[in-house]
Amino acid sequence: MRILAIGAHPDDIELGCGATLLKGRDDGAQLALLVLTDGRLGPGGPELRDREQQAAAGQLGARLYRGGFRDGELAHDAPLTRRIEDVLADFRPDLVLTHAPDDSHQDHRAAARATVAAARTHPHLLHYEGPTTLEFQPTVYSDVTGHVPGKLALLRHHLSQVVGSRRVDLDALAAQARFRGFQGRLEAAEAFTATRSLLSLGVGAVTVPRPVTA
Repeated sequence: MRILAIGAHPDDIELGCGATLLKGRDDGAQLALLVLTDGRLGPGGPELRDREQQAAAGQLGARLYRGGFRDGELAHDAPLTRRIEDVLADFRPDLVLTHAPDDSHQDHRAAARATVAAARTHPHLLHYEGPTTLEFQPTVYSDVTGHVPGKLALLRHHLSQVVGSRRVDLDALAAQARFRGFQGRLEAAEAFTATRSLLSLGVGAVTVPRPVTA
């Protein structure tokens, strides 16, 4: 299993699906992160935010790709779509995770739409929620029981965004995992919506198929 998580800014991925990535890693999955912007508009500046992202990727054991775009300036256009296509071709993930499309942050919306375009032939594309997500009606739940403390540890690597932040509230994230677990009939969960999720039924098992190449 190879999992690619795509986020607009440093810390977006850990907020949205950090526990799922930790669960995947512990189950033997190979992980990659694509962080599309430098995060320069957040506290700390781009150099510090990149170091924080490297530390979080190190805890995950994930390969870190960078988009090279400026914070606040993402657009659903050909350059952004091509960058995501390049990473998809290089890493060849079985599962792609990215922002929910309905979001009050313009970078998150652009990241979601460009990922849908870039992964148009991919059979398994899910969307995670974040603090600025608007309408979100999850249909897929990831059992992250036992992995919520690890998710909070990932976010502590992004210390510039946690200290004094109203957006990154670790207690609220722990409570959210319990609530999504309640919805999913689990102890703790992260929740997703699906653009596409191809179900492959094997003998006594449900598997995620390999993606179709363009």
